[in-house]
Amino acid sequence: MSLLSIAVCTYNRADRLPCLIQALRFQKCPVPFEIIVIDNNSTDNTLQVLKKLMSFSGATLRYIKEIRQGIVHARNCAIEHTKNSSYLAFIDDDELPGPDWLKAAADALHREGAECVGGEIQVSLPSGKRPQWLEEEILGFLGEKRQGAEAFWITDRSTPVWSGNIAYRTSVFAKGLRFDVRYNREGNGIGGGEDAIMFEEMLRMGTRIRYRPDMMVEHFVEEWKLRRSYFLKLHFLAGWKFGQCAADDYKKTIMGIPPFMLEQAFRHCSKTLIKYLKRESGVMRQAMNGAHALGIISGRFRRWRT
Repeated sequence: MSLLSIAVCTYNRADRLPCLIQALRFQKCPVPFEIIVIDNNSTDNTLQVLKKLMSFSGATLRYIKEIRQGIVHARNCAIEHTKNSSYLAFIDDDELPGPDWLKAAADALHREGAECVGGEIQVSLPSGKRPQWLEEEILGFLGEKRQGAEAFWITDRSTPVWSGNIAYRTSVFAKGLRFDVRYNREGNGIGGGEDAIMFEEMLRMGTRIRYRPDMMVEHFVEEWKLRRSYFLKLHFLAGWKFGQCAADDYKKTIMGIPPFMLEQAFRHCSKTLIKYLKRESGVMRQAMNGAHALGIISGRFRRWRT
């Protein structure tokens, strides 16, 4: 019989777990399912909360501790512990599923033949109001993902799905496919990018990827992320990891940095300053481009040194 495992990777969010586990247990699903919580060295009362939740009725709740710090290790741990399941769904510990979340995921995997399926992510801001500088086009960097009201097959990188709301046939991991540890994010740190690398790899492999808008989750954004510095650091670190791990090699470089990258960074920073002085819209998005370009340069320089 097919079994679907729901994996929740958690770190110091014990206060959010009761509502999340209850919401997961209320889900309707055409196949039997279990819930697995991967505790990534939480220092709060996560274990005590989960022990209490295990005594309640509903879907089985399993507890696993992953001592290697970081979201990549936690996700890979979930993959290792669900090899006997047919399907594996991920939901983050700062999210809540919509009423048809699991039903939609199981339908895509079980009936439609998808090997991977992702859905809509709706962002919920702590104040309920968006800062003026937080324009629509950069909400996606807080996890927002809306790709229309119709389901469709994903065939290119223009419509990605992210690991905050995703499910797989476990057979895709049978040959050793895992989240890339080079893109790890530890504890309350920022950055990462492991889901983007996984998405790219699945496209390369020809994986059947489905988007289901009814597979919806609500993502609760923490107050500390509603700062410009968060977005700038997020993009700098993304550029740094790309420069160190994935950027191409070039014949002509200065301390490992191609001259055209220096020119690009200068142009992005100049455009940011001009937009700011003219009080134009899109200043933040342009500044993020500049931070990413500077991150790539820093990453390439680090790679050159080592």
